[in-house]
Amino acid sequence: MKKSVVLLLGLAMAASLLAGCGSKPAEAQKNQAAADSTAAGKAEDGGAETEAASGGGLKVALCVTGAVNDMGWCQSAYDGLKLVEQDLGCEVAYTENLDAADMVATFTDYAANGYDVIIGHGFQFGDPALEVGELYPDVKFICIEAEASAANVASYVMKCEETGYLEGMLAASMSQSGKLGFIGPVQGASLVKIMNAYEDGAKEVNPQIEVQTAWTGSFTDTALAKEAATAMIENGVDVLGHCANESGTGALNAATDAGIYATGDSYDQYDLAPKAVLTSAIYNVPQLIKTAVSDIMDGRFEGAVKQLGMAEGIVELAPYHDLESAIPEDVKKLIEDRKAAIISGEFVVPCDTTARN
Repeated sequence: MKKSVVLLLGLAMAASLLAGCGSKPAEAQKNQAAADSTAAGKAEDGGAETEAASGGGLKVALCVTGAVNDMGWCQSAYDGLKLVEQDLGCEVAYTENLDAADMVATFTDYAANGYDVIIGHGFQFGDPALEVGELYPDVKFICIEAEASAANVASYVMKCEETGYLEGMLAASMSQSGKLGFIGPVQGASLVKIMNAYEDGAKEVNPQIEVQTAWTGSFTDTALAKEAATAMIENGVDVLGHCANESGTGALNAATDAGIYATGDSYDQYDLAPKAVLTSAIYNVPQLIKTAVSDIMDGRFEGAVKQLGMAEGIVELAPYHDLESAIPEDVKKLIEDRKAAIISGEFVVPCDTTARN
């Protein structure tokens, strides 16, 4: 059984656009970044930020939809950019808090200013990469969680549904009420598959469990996610999950306030809510980005859609930390056995990208 917590998505979308997606692809930003290429520098414009640092390798730019210090999805990509800078000697730049309406312009701006590799972190960047890629065939575009491919465009899709499934199993095992909640930001295949896998994993443990879900319409608005989570808690939910990027912090805060358990996403989010977070889905985006850029530097780039999961070490569960003692041994064994089956290929987590609410 599943219930959807209904939010006014029109208002949510409007709020998200006002609350941190005001980035503009200002030419001045890129000019400033180029001017500062002999040392780390920053330029700000309407909430967006770029940074450049000198290096002997390629010029690599990263675009993200939220803040690069969100302790989640966007920060994982930023960590990858820093890895490329430090380990591969690349010159790097980034733009954060990008609105979908500005993605094409920002990609174009970076390409026109001589960047060799442009990375879009999220499914939304697939179409912009294809569009701009046609105009700049010598520039390589890397899209994470997109389904776009061309001669100079490659997508890296992480099997995030694998950790979503395990989190759902854990949540159902820890629930006393038989009611779980899960919060997403904006509907897209890469996020829908996590929410659906969470529900599927929960129902493996308890076929009768109720999963309440909500899409807030924002990647960054923590207040919206907390509002949705609070509504679920008031409706009996005692374990919360999310795949809501920065906004998911609001759900974790609601769990802490209510004294219930939660699961994190993208990063080990235990430090954000140590009394609530049982585990987190970790996506090894830094290593993925380093590998993708290394392939370009070494002439191994291939315009294709590549699938990577737990077997490749790109997706994993975070430790239970201080809450390990709260999880029964039989539950931990259940999770470990299913994890081993996923890694070996004995069990394949269904990848359902059709929204169920």
